[in-house]
Amino acid sequence: MVAVAHGSRDPRAAATVTELAGAVRALRPGLPVQASFLDHAPPAPDRALDALAGDGAAEAVVLPLLLTAAYHSKTDLPGVLNRVRARWPRLALRTARTLGPHPLLTDALERRLSEAGVEPGDPDTAVVLVAAGSSDPAANATIWRLAREWRSRGWRGVVPAFASASRPTPAEAVAALRDAGAPRVAVASYFLAPGYFADKVRAESLEAGAWAVSPVLGAAPEVAELVVHRYDEALATARAAGGRTATAV
Repeated sequence: MVAVAHGSRDPRAAATVTELAGAVRALRPGLPVQASFLDHAPPAPDRALDALAGDGAAEAVVLPLLLTAAYHSKTDLPGVLNRVRARWPRLALRTARTLGPHPLLTDALERRLSEAGVEPGDPDTAVVLVAAGSSDPAANATIWRLAREWRSRGWRGVVPAFASASRPTPAEAVAALRDAGAPRVAVASYFLAPGYFADKVRAESLEAGAWAVSPVLGAAPEVAELVVHRYDEALATARAAGGRTATAV
């Protein structure tokens, strides 16, 4: 498996992805897992795949560690894989789906909120679900849908917010819920790894009056379980296609 993360100049991000890769190996002993990054940190996914092919690998599952399907999964990663296929036509590439959306990510969000002192499903707590935000309307719509579905778990309410590219901002969402009379407002960080956006969201949310801000998802057990699920799913799709290269980003 070559797991592909967004990448960040913040060294905490690569360390978190490396920790997640270790958690995946613990769940699936014997499975080689190589972390890679689209930006800012080595190795790039094409370099990781080149190394595997050069060592004689016949097949690889490329798994996007991305929480929504947006530009990176729809444009950047397919471009990388097309270049690799041109160089290594004998390397069978199976491309898994992005991590989100999936119920296991909701479980991971609640785990992280619990670690921040927020009781899952507390009827007196309203939640702001904060994602990075995207210029892709479909990616933002996924966050709106996730927020709607999450309300059924007992919260006073769940609303989406975005760190960039869309609105409301986390501060706007926190203020709106407080103005609407929510006794407590907690912010759920829908980020895989720490970095600029996660730090910005935390600072702005607390300044706006949030009671708690959860840590990033990181190597939560549910995230590691989801990575294994997406890996198995990609192989099953390939088998159903008769062994032909399968792409399901």
